Amino acid sequence: MGGVAVDDGAPGVKAPDGGWGWAVLAGCFVITGFSYAFPKAVSVFFKELIREFGVGYSDTAWISSILLAMLYGTGPLCSVLVNRFGCRPVMMVGGLFASFGMILASFSTSIIHIYLSAGVITGLGLALNFQPSLIMLNRYFSKKRPLANGLSAAGSPVALCCLSPLGQVLQYQYGWRGGFLILGGLLLNCCVCGALMKPLVAPKTLDLEEGHEKESEGIEEKKKKKKVKAKLLDFSVFKDGGFVIYTIAASIMVLGLFVPPVFVVSYAKELGNEDTKSALLLTILGFIDIFARPTCGVIAGLKWVRPRCVYFFSFAMLFNGTADLIGSQSKDYASLVVFCIFFGISYGMVGALQFEVLMTIVGTEKFSSAIGLVLLMEAIAVLVGPPGAGRLLDATKDYMYVFLLAGCEVVLSAVVLATCNFLFIKKKPSTPADKLESITLTDDCNTKLCSNRADGNDDEEKGEREEQEKVISDEEGKDNEGIDDVRPRSVTVDSQEVERFLKEPQPNGNMAACPETCL
Repeated sequence: MGGVAVDDGAPGVKAPDGGWGWAVLAGCFVITGFSYAFPKAVSVFFKELIREFGVGYSDTAWISSILLAMLYGTGPLCSVLVNRFGCRPVMMVGGLFASFGMILASFSTSIIHIYLSAGVITGLGLALNFQPSLIMLNRYFSKKRPLANGLSAAGSPVALCCLSPLGQVLQYQYGWRGGFLILGGLLLNCCVCGALMKPLVAPKTLDLEEGHEKESEGIEEKKKKKKVKAKLLDFSVFKDGGFVIYTIAASIMVLGLFVPPVFVVSYAKELGNEDTKSALLLTILGFIDIFARPTCGVIAGLKWVRPRCVYFFSFAMLFNGTADLIGSQSKDYASLVVFCIFFGISYGMVGALQFEVLMTIVGTEKFSSAIGLVLLMEAIAVLVGPPGAGRLLDATKDYMYVFLLAGCEVVLSAVVLATCNFLFIKKKPSTPADKLESITLTDDCNTKLCSNRADGNDDEEKGEREEQEKVISDEEGKDNEGIDDVRPRSVTVDSQEVERFLKEPQPNGNMAACPETCL
């Protein structure tokens, strides 16, 4: 599907699994880092904004919420634009939007201006980069796609570890306005990453006859007609039971997935720990996350794991939810450190697998539409999850119930995904390759049976072989002209006769040369 030929790819185009794909992976790494880490990095400037505009913390927190809502909620719009114009131009325009939003925010005179500029415009720009980068990664990698997804997802914790300290330095040196201006210039690198997204082109065959050229022209005309009728947003993915199950499970998961990173620092402060010591928990979580994502990508690419990646994803969610449930019983700083280690591992596994599983379910052709619709459903959960946990905290005044709720939601999503796939998704019928293997196996069996039967009839064929040997010995005395005929398979030659034949010189003194003696 798709409205652009260059991005849709010809049917004969195979994912290179390397080459320029590594440059595409580098671009996806940077884009993923900006998309997920930027909403958290902006929170460094919240105290300055509160002092500047005389608002509360809840008012400034809406900046990050709007950024995330735009990142997830504009998924269908991104799908339409990618299918209409292609990935590269959409990403470059998105980079301009992201940069322009932050630059415009540096001239804001009220918090509403920041909502519209840094929230809506920059959020839209990041969304126009994030989704197309995943689509291009899916097109460039097939066999190595789990590893590529894991490495790309590692951009989020790496960027978070870099952007948060950078934001603090910029705030100290230039204030929030200068910091926003410099971050806006930094976001122009999204345009560079978009330029790396070179569309795949089918290889051209040089020796085609005129008739083949005419046929190819006719095929291209048919493709153009089909692409005119192609849908910009393919809702047929909802007919796929696997996609529906994944969407429901992912929406439930997002309700509780982002809650612990938001509240773990406050939880540590509630237990009586210092601010610096409490903030160190997020650093530990992010450091573990950096190594968990690529490692999980390598494991997901193994032969015996990749066909069962849906259940591996369910295990990752179950692991994450169980960590939340156990972490809710933490009573001191050491237990919170252990919780952050296990949560970082499980959080990295979920981050590395979520889009890999979606690619496996819907395939390359429908992925551009599927990811937009999934992100739209997750946007609703993102806006409901953390605020709902905050209301529960206000009502109970106990962080234990917040972590218990988050853990139950993530565990429920794992159970829904694994159980529904096991009960309602049937195994695919055997592929033509499997049929070919079975055919070759049966052919081998038949040949073995035939050879066994032939061995049983050796006594009957001895007489025929002796007669054929006599005929060959008579022909050896003749001239060697016209000895290009192929010898029958059943002929056997005595080794002594062959040596004698090789030693006999020709009339000119040279050794006899024929195809049989040259072997």
